[in-house]
Amino acid sequence: MQRLTLSLLTLAALAASAQSPVKVNQVGYYPSEEKVAVIEPEARQETFTLKNSKGKTVWRGKAVRNAASPFSNKTRQVVDFSRVTTPGTYTLTAGKHKQQVVIKPHAFADVATASVKAFYLQRTAMPIQKEYAGDYARPAAHPDDKVIVHPSAASPQRPAGTVIASPGGWYDAGDYNKYIVNSGFTCGLMLENYLVNKAYYDSMRLNIPESGNAIPDYLDEIMYNLQWMLTMQDPHDGGVYHKLTTPSFEGFVMPAECRQPRYVVQKSTAAALDFAATMALAARVYAPYAECSQFSKDAIKAAAKAYAWAVAHPSVAYRQGEMNKLHKPEIVTGAYDDESLTDEFFWAATELYLTTGEEGYLLQSAAAMPRRFTVPTWGDVSGLGVMAWLNLDISGKKPADAPCTEQLKKSLKTYCDSVVNAIPASSFGTPNGNSAEDFCWGSNSERCAGMGIALMYQYALSNDATYLTAAIATCDYLFGRNATGYCFVTGFGTQRVMNPHQRLSAADGIAAPMPGFLAGGPNIGQQDKEYTPPYPSSLPDESYQDHVSSYASNEIAINWNAYLAVLAAWIDASAR
Repeated sequence: MQRLTLSLLTLAALAASAQSPVKVNQVGYYPSEEKVAVIEPEARQETFTLKNSKGKTVWRGKAVRNAASPFSNKTRQVVDFSRVTTPGTYTLTAGKHKQQVVIKPHAFADVATASVKAFYLQRTAMPIQKEYAGDYARPAAHPDDKVIVHPSAASPQRPAGTVIASPGGWYDAGDYNKYIVNSGFTCGLMLENYLVNKAYYDSMRLNIPESGNAIPDYLDEIMYNLQWMLTMQDPHDGGVYHKLTTPSFEGFVMPAECRQPRYVVQKSTAAALDFAATMALAARVYAPYAECSQFSKDAIKAAAKAYAWAVAHPSVAYRQGEMNKLHKPEIVTGAYDDESLTDEFFWAATELYLTTGEEGYLLQSAAAMPRRFTVPTWGDVSGLGVMAWLNLDISGKKPADAPCTEQLKKSLKTYCDSVVNAIPASSFGTPNGNSAEDFCWGSNSERCAGMGIALMYQYALSNDATYLTAAIATCDYLFGRNATGYCFVTGFGTQRVMNPHQRLSAADGIAAPMPGFLAGGPNIGQQDKEYTPPYPSSLPDESYQDHVSSYASNEIAINWNAYLAVLAAWIDASAR
């Protein structure tokens, strides 16, 4: 992966190259895959050139089409230089405007590795050491060995005020709290893809404290969060606390400077089911490793107990506003509230069946199975359950009694075809970003990288390279071929995100943010605009600002990084 620090000269070079009207994938293009750039109106030309590092012109051509924006009167040019296949560093020229272009094998490998290594940088309760983190080393903080049971979470065996231990895990996002719903989704997505791309992840080298043991680094890193999740289950009844949090968000200080008490807050059905699904899946993934045999046994027992609690309490929603009317202190941190729970029951029952083989879970999975494919999100995890079944189709190891997934596969293909068909008329040659609704909170993840993952599933099922090309285009968007011109992954690109809404990066005194994190992306809602400088534009695809106060467009989060890690790794394992 890239170095964890940036020199002043590098920072100066980045500043000089910012806001280029020549929009490219700033991370790199694969030699044998499509290579497209988009030219903003101010750089419009009849002819464009690509020169190698020695200044020799290796390609000269015209735009292959004009692309009218669906949001403004801008008409951009689309340039295709795919016939250039020799690895190297090039310069794409549009009149007086120039932009670096890199072509190399395994173009996304560094992003894939960095996006997983970013989870190590988010660890709680242990020192982040210079040996593994470079300049981003920091002392241990938030040991969470004295966590208070909030009145909303009280039970006869654990009354309000009881002190428990719940150490470890990852900080969830730009804040310092830990949330079961999002942790379950994050680990679930990463483990589902491990089952598809095991060889790739097994070869990934992260340089983390566990490196060198008998377990792949990828699984070691996920295990750090799984061990924390186990502590969030009430051992007396099997219920799972919704989150571990301070009453309000901490200021922009380093973790060791935080002083607020921390609480486990209310058990919820969503938390219990996401926990059950994740633990059942993890028990299956880690079972082949002798060192993890006890964990796998503990995990499946915990999963079954959490599922039983959810069946007994099928509609306990987390409603923070109502909770605060009844209990003190009030909790005003992230809610991760979810009123619809059929998708959680489906995913949990699916994973429990695939791990235990018990018919009861199969019947419950079949009863809750969705009729169509949807890109999974923390609020709708049905896509994770679908992925679990599709993984069996891909591997050819589907049990004879498994429910038929033909309708879901047809639905997945219909979805993927619809987004592929949008590319020829899109502004940036991407399947995402063609309607205003694509630019929601976390648009880079759910509406872009998540779409790319769906396309990779269709590619794996069909072996039709059309879907691989479209999936790569979603990364082209994330890596700079977009209306803002930013490469949205910290530490990468020539126009970099430098000021994410992340307390660790904002408070550490280092100019460059921690690398490998995916910024949320353009958000038409601009819900933070009263707290930030004016947004540069009200257009949906330009509603982004690289400012630390912009939590609506520039925050980071573990679930968003999971999308990026899975997509970049899967493409890198598959690119021709």
